[in-house]
Amino acid sequence: MGDAQPLKPKEPSGRASAPLSPRLVWVDDIRRTVARLLVEANVAIGEDVLNALRQAAEEEESELGRDILRQLVANYDLARRERVPACQDTGLTIVFLEIGQDVHLVGGDLRAAVDAGIRDGTRDGFLRNSVVGDPLGRENTGYNGPGVLHVDIVPGDRVHVTVACKGFGSENKSRLKMLTPADGVAGIRDFVVETVDRAGAQACPPLIVGVGIGGSFELCARLAKQAVIRPLNRRHPREDIRRLEDELLEEINRLGIGPQGMGGIRTALAVNIEVYPTHIAGLPVAVNIGCHSNRHMDAWI
Repeated sequence: MGDAQPLKPKEPSGRASAPLSPRLVWVDDIRRTVARLLVEANVAIGEDVLNALRQAAEEEESELGRDILRQLVANYDLARRERVPACQDTGLTIVFLEIGQDVHLVGGDLRAAVDAGIRDGTRDGFLRNSVVGDPLGRENTGYNGPGVLHVDIVPGDRVHVTVACKGFGSENKSRLKMLTPADGVAGIRDFVVETVDRAGAQACPPLIVGVGIGGSFELCARLAKQAVIRPLNRRHPREDIRRLEDELLEEINRLGIGPQGMGGIRTALAVNIEVYPTHIAGLPVAVNIGCHSNRHMDAWI
């Protein structure tokens, strides 16, 4: 993944720079990696989130809010130490694969390997089976799959695997809106803050708020998903976007929802924004809300 930036078309560099042979990557290695990351994401919350929770506990003005934040940190420390899931909703598994264009995948079907990794990780980590095979029939698949798979072809000869576990207490409160260019930054700000306000305590605050701006209807939602799992200690490279992230975080925390909806000044830990070029007539905006655990892990193959 990474920060989406506008790119001007370039001419192909020609055959001279192409490798003599592709690097072989077995899909079974991807299966094992997905399984391992799925377990780790559920039992070992990232240090960026833990540090943000610790800082929030120090700054929270509400006594009850401070106690809740400290309990969250203690829960995550216990989950890591005892190797048990930090939350009972181990989520819908989202897998991002960045596959180097000089990689040749061998040994089977990629999507089947990813779903097999989800099956294995669910079994090995004693995770909850939370997926139904049909959104209308509602019959549980029994292995927590299939997952949602996003694939990008990128330069290089390696595969970058990112596994995110998205619980639906927060996912259900996410929204997308096709704004008009005339709505501008003010319209974006109003929509993001309104979305968090409507979510209230049901999305398990303090939240990580991912915002996607631009692209098309479907890309906008993906940008928001990528934003919500961006490390909290990695800021956007553009100064104007960083400023908007800070302004939105300030406005959201003024809502007073607080940790677990019990009041306080820490409704959100961070607001992350990703942007992409869009049509002259559009301003798509998506908000993907993440709970305080923000579970995700990545690895290179």
